Amino acid sequence: MRIKLQQAGLIFLGLVAGVLISLNFSASAQRDSATALPVEELRSFADVFNAIKQGYVEPIDDKKLITHAISGMLSNLDPHSAYLDSDSFKDLQVSTQGEFGGLGIEVGMEDGFVKVISPIEDTPAFKAGIKSGDLIIKLDDTPIKGMTLNDAVKRMRGKPKTSIVLTIARKGETKPIVATIVREVIKVQSVKSKLLESGFGYLRVTQFQEETASDVVKHLDKLFKQNKDGKEPLRGLVLDLRNDPGGLLHGAVGVSAAFLPAKTLVVSTDGRTEDAKRKFFASPEDYMRGNRDDILKNLPAAARTLPLVVLVNGGSASASEIVAGALQDHKRALVMGTQTFGKGSVQTILPLSNNTAIKLTTARYYTPGGRSIQAKGITPDVIVEESANGASHERLREADLERHLDNDKEKLVTPKPTAKNGKSKDKTKDEAEEEPKPPIFEFASKNDYQLNQALSLLKAWQIIKQR
Repeated sequence: MRIKLQQAGLIFLGLVAGVLISLNFSASAQRDSATALPVEELRSFADVFNAIKQGYVEPIDDKKLITHAISGMLSNLDPHSAYLDSDSFKDLQVSTQGEFGGLGIEVGMEDGFVKVISPIEDTPAFKAGIKSGDLIIKLDDTPIKGMTLNDAVKRMRGKPKTSIVLTIARKGETKPIVATIVREVIKVQSVKSKLLESGFGYLRVTQFQEETASDVVKHLDKLFKQNKDGKEPLRGLVLDLRNDPGGLLHGAVGVSAAFLPAKTLVVSTDGRTEDAKRKFFASPEDYMRGNRDDILKNLPAAARTLPLVVLVNGGSASASEIVAGALQDHKRALVMGTQTFGKGSVQTILPLSNNTAIKLTTARYYTPGGRSIQAKGITPDVIVEESANGASHERLREADLERHLDNDKEKLVTPKPTAKNGKSKDKTKDEAEEEPKPPIFEFASKNDYQLNQALSLLKAWQIIKQR
């Protein structure tokens, strides 16, 4: 028994050493870790490992146990740290290129269930009406409870044209919602644009990918040329970041750089290691990857001075919050909409030796003015709800997730909502049924209330400038 316990302990010690090396800690950090290994806790781990090996109802191999141990260590840190097996690691690498198979939802784990952070626009999940905050409780006939997030994501992904049944619990609904969704190859068009009317353009970023910044330049160039064949310059632009779940950091820096003066601070990060303490500027070395020409070299010069309104909502997270915060702090744009998601933590992908990786939270993001985005988000300069009657879809936010990181700059208190008469918003079932539900709208349509308000603001801006 003792020999087996020692063997199990050695396996775990080797695992710890491997993870430390993969994290690329400094030599001094490795020495500190080596002298402070929790021996008693490791013995407990060895005891549990041996008990499972000897007494579990079915045989289970060492690799599976160790994988579960790694996954458990990471998933219990915060909602965004995770172990990526070879399939998940490959899927992550593919998804940053803008094409992958599945349903098209950004998800996290909450109380043993999968919670929808945001559906990606124009994907099967989006078209099926999946909403931010939905709690996925069953996949086909298999309950989610007991699955890891990676296991659930694997089940949701699959071959195109195959279907999966999602059973969803939604706040305000008395019965579970059952949705059959057909998987597709998800080709996310990260940038869209159109001319709203003469002199005013619309630019939408749905996700930050490898080519997002260069695509922004192409769309801006197209908008400038579209506007009466270039005879009249654009007088204003709406940058729409609503429901943008984020993506690559250098993509966010590149998009910010398209609207800011060169070498302007875009975002900073701070963590425990020296690598985590960084500042990112509107400079090619911070938004470019590889030895390529500057992707912003063909940017229309007027883009950096054009009157700009940025639209955000509770589905705007991570990279989109970095862009909104940078443009807001430098007073380059007015931010309009509703409070953003509040995902202000940095996840570093650390490959391991067997084509797997860990996604580890290593730092927090800060706006140029030093504000922490974490668990708070970006507060718009102009609050505009999703509809004219003041109704907005109630969304899941970072602060609602279990084990979320705190905001280290300020203590955040979420007050209990109150009605206009000062009484609690808790309602009876009949009163709740009378509550107007926010409409489901198409972005950039004629019924897009927030966009219409942004356009009105740009027009008023022009009138003020002419006086």
